[in-house]
Amino acid sequence: MLNKYARAFFTRVLTPFAAFLIRRGVSPDTVTLLGTAGVVAGALVFYPRGEFFWGTVVITLFVFSDLVDGNMARQLGRSSRWGAFLDSTLDRVADGAVFGGLALWYAGRGDDNMLCAVTLFCLASGQVVSYTKARGEAIGLPVAVNGLVERAERLVISLVAAGFSGLHKFGVPGIQVLLPIALWIVAVGSLVTLVQRVVTIRREAAEAEAAAETSPQGTGAAS
Repeated sequence: MLNKYARAFFTRVLTPFAAFLIRRGVSPDTVTLLGTAGVVAGALVFYPRGEFFWGTVVITLFVFSDLVDGNMARQLGRSSRWGAFLDSTLDRVADGAVFGGLALWYAGRGDDNMLCAVTLFCLASGQVVSYTKARGEAIGLPVAVNGLVERAERLVISLVAAGFSGLHKFGVPGIQVLLPIALWIVAVGSLVTLVQRVVTIRREAAEAEAAAETSPQGTGAAS
């Protein structure tokens, strides 16, 4: 849902900014690299210290680079396999930094081994969810499924909850419980999404193999 509606909205909003960067000679790859560096710095500098509000502010400023670089590439007519590969790879790095930073907090001063484990599960399951789609498409399957909690949902739920939880340091009482709740939601949602994709790929693989067996090549008939 977020990929379908929110991405389209922010793409329109950020188009003038993307055009401005192009006029200044900035390349899409540069935006991708700087955006990822900003997300990683925000997550690994602020989150392990429990500075969830400011960490989320920094991360949010840089996470929109994921939309800006693609917008720039389309305006330049330079969409390429390399750009898609770089963008997808650095997305995994950014996701790992966000959940890694949260895990470091719970493993350290947050002192909660259970939530540390849940956060690590969010990190690992998110990577595997992305891998299943990439691997399914690599073997020629469409992977036609909209998972319950995909990357956009994982980031929005986690970042919004972390940002609001950080308001606890500004005197807002009880609000820090939002982050643990969000992490459990992301963990369960990621597991459901993983199952959805595995089931879909298994069905599509079986259909593809059945179609191959009934084709003239599969039955040994002359072409």
